[in-house]
Amino acid sequence: MSNRHLVWCGALVLVGAQIPAHAADYPNRPIRLVSAAAAGGGLDAVSRVVAPKLSAAFGQQVVVDNRGGAAGSVAAEIVAKAAPDGYTLLTGSMGALAVNTLLYKGLSFHPMRDFAPIALTTSQGNLVTVNAATPYKTLAELTAFIKGNPDKLSYGSSGAGNAGHLATELYLNMIGGKMVHVPYKGGAPAMLDLLAGRLQVIFASAATAVPQVKAGKLRALAVTTAQRSRALPDLPTVAESGLPGYEADNWYGIVTVAKTPAAIVKRLNAEIIKALEAEDSRKALANQGLDIRTSSPQELGAYMKSEHDKWAKVIKAAGLTAQ
Repeated sequence: MSNRHLVWCGALVLVGAQIPAHAADYPNRPIRLVSAAAAGGGLDAVSRVVAPKLSAAFGQQVVVDNRGGAAGSVAAEIVAKAAPDGYTLLTGSMGALAVNTLLYKGLSFHPMRDFAPIALTTSQGNLVTVNAATPYKTLAELTAFIKGNPDKLSYGSSGAGNAGHLATELYLNMIGGKMVHVPYKGGAPAMLDLLAGRLQVIFASAATAVPQVKAGKLRALAVTTAQRSRALPDLPTVAESGLPGYEADNWYGIVTVAKTPAAIVKRLNAEIIKALEAEDSRKALANQGLDIRTSSPQELGAYMKSEHDKWAKVIKAAGLTAQ
């Protein structure tokens, strides 16, 4: 064999050595998709929609493992400690993927250090809702009252540091106003108290609020996302209602363990996007008030960082901690 052939063969060996063996035949065994929430609800719905389609695409079972607790931190810590081989994935919300390390002390993971982003999956805006018996017909009217009457109104959330709580605190920070926060152990009991008039305001998920708004029991004043809600297209955004630049989005994404081979991450990204964009997936997630919102791994990583930095300022200004 000539020296030229030896050099060429050696180069092939080096290229092959750069592709881990477990990446070349991935996947060759079942994949664990850890859902950072209990069964039911939007986050679990994303996992349940994606898992069977990945199973079909890969020819390997994708098993959903629900691990709720600490706003997604329980699931996130499980995944952060797994092997970086693409066989352990996490479906998480903005809490687990961007915010929790700002609120909870002693967490063993950091999303920017311990996760390899794969893809955004969905987003869901919050609606600024008030009891229909209150006098506020627009967000501008509510804002004027809050600014002139600090702590006279109470607002509810499904827990300290959740998407609705942070969205409200961003709003209060931008208007220079104050309301009394009443945290609940879930969105349902908070909504019951809003309907009963024991609360005046909730920045509620679209899935929770839209049925009550359409029934005339609640009044929606604005939506927190940059774009208007598909469910309520005539409803203005908060930004359109006098707070330009305001945006608060309750988003979900899928990540895996840091240092997972890029080839595996790229393949997962492609298959997850394909799964989400199927017509039956869109319908199933729309029933949960979720809009499909996908991305490249790089775009998700940049978005996680920008959300972390954005909410760090809000949390510091409001002096928030998890309760």
